[in-house]
Amino acid sequence: MFPPDDELKICFAHVAYQLQERFLLRQSGIDSFGVRTPDDFAQRIGEADVVVVSGMWRNELLDQAPRLRFIQSIGAGTDQFDRGRLTARGIRLASAQGVNANAVSEHAMALILALARKLPEARDNQARHVWRGMISDIAQREDELGGKTLLIVGLGGIGSRLARLAKAFGMRVVGIKRDPFTGGEDADSVHALAELKTLLPDADFVALTCPLTKETEKIIDGDALALMKKSACLVNVARGRCVDELALLGALQGQAIAGAAIDVTAEEPLPPASPLWDLTNVLITPHTAGETRKYEDNVLDILVENLHRLATGESSLKNQIV
Repeated sequence: MFPPDDELKICFAHVAYQLQERFLLRQSGIDSFGVRTPDDFAQRIGEADVVVVSGMWRNELLDQAPRLRFIQSIGAGTDQFDRGRLTARGIRLASAQGVNANAVSEHAMALILALARKLPEARDNQARHVWRGMISDIAQREDELGGKTLLIVGLGGIGSRLARLAKAFGMRVVGIKRDPFTGGEDADSVHALAELKTLLPDADFVALTCPLTKETEKIIDGDALALMKKSACLVNVARGRCVDELALLGALQGQAIAGAAIDVTAEEPLPPASPLWDLTNVLITPHTAGETRKYEDNVLDILVENLHRLATGESSLKNQIV
């Protein structure tokens, strides 16, 4: 049996997020504590029936967690958790899938707008106190999104909402999803991943919102980049390894594509020596697409729902993994 609320203790483990502080505001009556470092987490995990954690998790901690019954991941990804060991111990696991669908889709739309409206260039000019004059070369001016084609690779929760946002700007939206015969109502057309290279030449913007899988690793490689218009831009809010970073660097340096906006990189943090930092046709955000003022409360909504299901003996959890 799952412990009742008056016997339950939750550990919130994150280096920065204010999860326990936001949880206390809900006045649930459930005991909790927060840890900010791996060492503190290792020392105190033995006190917890429930752990809310993501990047701080290490599977060897299971040996120090005799009371642990449920893990609520803070993020959508759960690759760091050994599902076999959790199953053997009877420990349930749920992801936070969907927690940042609004945030990431809005960030992707913001990156598209920033590239089209040349906002990074404007900010650079502001820093130099430069009032840019009018431009006679049409190809160098800011652009409008209406009538442009957006190719979205990954038409799940994030990609579908991005499609709706893009449609509001008058864009034509082409979607790619694992099963093109289910869902996809928000795009003008939906295709299988195998059709990617036939769709790339028509796209003005290519946005990656897909999970990282064997099929999507380096899905944007040198061949894919060569198929894109010279005026096209790549937007990546998925995972860094969905793109062949060396190939992208070459395409940007050689102006084979117009630009890229990336929230994720193959190695994070992006090394200071990476040439990507210095390219004027690149906009970089530090994997912050999903990090908003509402993130903690969005995670806690999922946690509270799953605690209720566990307490009432329901067999399935929201975003259940184990």
